[in-house]
Amino acid sequence: MSLEEVWQRAGEGYSDAVTEFHIVGGLHPELTLDWYCEMLRGLKRRFPRVHLKALTMVEIAYLARRAKMGVRETLERLRDAGVDSMPGGGAEIFNEPVRRIICDHKIDGDEWLETARIAHELGLRSNCTMLYGHIENDEDRAGHLAKLRELQDRTGGFVTFIPLAFHPDNTPLRHIPKTTGFADIRNIAVARLMLDNIPHIKAYWVMMTPRVAQIALRFGADDIDGTIVEERIYHDAGATTSQGLRRHELLQLIRKAGRTPVERDTLYRPVQRSEAAFTVLV
Repeated sequence: MSLEEVWQRAGEGYSDAVTEFHIVGGLHPELTLDWYCEMLRGLKRRFPRVHLKALTMVEIAYLARRAKMGVRETLERLRDAGVDSMPGGGAEIFNEPVRRIICDHKIDGDEWLETARIAHELGLRSNCTMLYGHIENDEDRAGHLAKLRELQDRTGGFVTFIPLAFHPDNTPLRHIPKTTGFADIRNIAVARLMLDNIPHIKAYWVMMTPRVAQIALRFGADDIDGTIVEERIYHDAGATTSQGLRRHELLQLIRKAGRTPVERDTLYRPVQRSEAAFTVLV
């Protein structure tokens, strides 16, 4: 896809309601750091009010290697090109023997954490994640959370923690049973207890279903994510949830859980909307 096609595609999906572009693309064998920087600059010129949350720690480390430069310099160039913050994908599970089995093509856990540390030092906030429900055990999950907590104590750069349930369909681990609602809720609750230094815990309804995410709002989660236009990554892996929720459906889920819905931007600042525009309350 050319840069012009990328910018055109973004424009087709854009409306005055959009506050964020969430950009991840895997480890592309041909696209360069210069290409990504130009893409980001083009998006900033065309959509100056939209927050660019772009590229996981895994993608950053990969681009740095391809460009034969350090992670810090790579992040500085991307930040200067328009990156405002970063998603938390690619953390998976930090236990290295498990990691070598489920994602041996990705950077190791220490490199993920080091990339996040540098990003935070450069003023870029990020999310963080944990993939559970595959071949990991309780000790692996506790160790993963402990490492995130330790880094957060040092940098304060994590905004949200997102536990992600593994979907085995269409993977080499398709013989593994899917997670239960109990496991999903337990991971939310344990995360809220262990990660008291990370402000927000997200119940990602795309993976755990809207009903379980609704319950999670009473067990430590304070974010049920957004409406989403079309989610493809987890649906390609076997998720059977809807690919999008309407605004009134989300409001109903939250209110029936006994919580007050608040629309927010990427950095959790309240958003106030009129019929024609939105304002971030700072």
